[in-house]
Amino acid sequence: MLDKHGIEPGEAALAWLLTRPGVTGPIVGPRTAEQLDSALRAMELELSEDLLTGLDEIFPGPGPSPEAFAW
Repeated sequence: MLDKHGIEPGEAALAWLLTRPGVTGPIVGPRTAEQLDSALRAMELELSEDLLTGLDEIFPGPGPSPEAFAW
């Protein structure tokens, strides 16, 4: 899915995370300059609605509470 858009998985993950309403800012811990560059590119990346929908279909949320927390 990401290959046809030329997006790296790590960049897509950070960009997706930034679209979540409850997230004010992800915490990243790059160990190399390349990882830092990738994280910075993710900040500029705007994922299309189709791509966001596709990602949400692959990785659905945990579901409504309290079922999500019932072990």
